Amino acid sequence: MRRGTQGSRYLIAAAATLLLAACQGIETKPPPHAGDPYDPRDREIRDRYGTLFGEDTFVFRTGRVVGGEEGKATTGIGVNAYLWRATLETLDFIPLASADPFGGLIITDWYQPVEAPNERFKLTVLIRDTVLRADAIKVSVFRQVKQPDGSWIDAPVEPTVARELEDKILTRAREIRIATIRAGG
Repeated sequence: MRRGTQGSRYLIAAAATLLLAACQGIETKPPPHAGDPYDPRDREIRDRYGTLFGEDTFVFRTGRVVGGEEGKATTGIGVNAYLWRATLETLDFIPLASADPFGGLIITDWYQPVEAPNERFKLTVLIRDTVLRADAIKVSVFRQVKQPDGSWIDAPVEPTVARELEDKILTRAREIRIATIRAGG
């Protein structure tokens, strides 16, 4: 190491130490009522300073939200509730391996139709948005066929299968939304 480089490093370290020491007298206080982002008392603070992630953030709790949209209760899931419910209803004949309502991911277990005992299917559904729209859902279909020795190997899936499932889920989500609006909720 050269001597000039080592001296520069000491100078930079000393300057950084002095800058940090100069920040010692700064007093910081959290805003009043900090903690519940849905508390109506925090609206003025949010309006003045904004939020870190904007208005379209995930909600990591359940229950009634004080000051929510028109005083309505929220479900607390991080994705569109109509798409979530429609997906679960559409896939109710397949056992679920995993369901994450905050991330919007549903993974099924392998499903073996009675009429096709030598093939099985697995689905992955990703709900990408909090808005009910066509590009907010992505379905992936995996297919395996049984070999004579009893092992399973991956097989191609018709590209239209995933799209047809997406269409069924979207149609059911719209039906649920319309029924909810008609019921006044």
